[in-house]
Amino acid sequence: MIMQISSGMGPIECRAAVGGIFKALQKEYPDIEQITCNKGEEDGTYSSIIFTTSQDLSGLQGTMEWICKSKYRPGHKRKNWFVDISIILETDEVDEMVSPDNIEVESYRSGGPGGQHVNKTESGVRITHLPTGITVTSTKERSQFMNKQDALKKLSAILKSTNIASKDKQKNAAWSKHAQIQRGNPVRIYEGEKFVLKR
Repeated sequence: MIMQISSGMGPIECRAAVGGIFKALQKEYPDIEQITCNKGEEDGTYSSIIFTTSQDLSGLQGTMEWICKSKYRPGHKRKNWFVDISIILETDEVDEMVSPDNIEVESYRSGGPGGQHVNKTESGVRITHLPTGITVTSTKERSQFMNKQDALKKLSAILKSTNIASKDKQKNAAWSKHAQIQRGNPVRIYEGEKFVLKR
């Protein structure tokens, strides 16, 4: 499953919430792997993070709330900040923007756990999308073919989200919904700088 956490059109506190909630989710679901992100103006702030997980986290889709006094604007009265979590639908077909003509595929030796086999074979795959310069890697499978498929899926998801973002400028309806985060009935509420889960 590929998901995106986004600050929408929210201020810097919402971008801080994206980073903090993502870290909290990583602790809760250790298999979460970041695919790409758009960093904000301060350390630890992000306008969006796209990540993948093998678990079904569809129940997390929706709005999340962070209750915390702003450290960026100490005099600011507001302390409720909202972010959006959405699923990026995966299809069996690779994005039309991904073709053999505009990608470069490299293989390399996967390090880390996995025994002797992993170190002896070049099973890791790195794919670069030449028009945009976006690079993705995959080393989670023992098969180079499977890693290539996994990397292509990741690349497709990034290109889809980028395409959605660019259409925002044309008032695209799908992204407008994403940008105007619903504040009612958050699926989760976190509190404080340590992002303690309240419900």
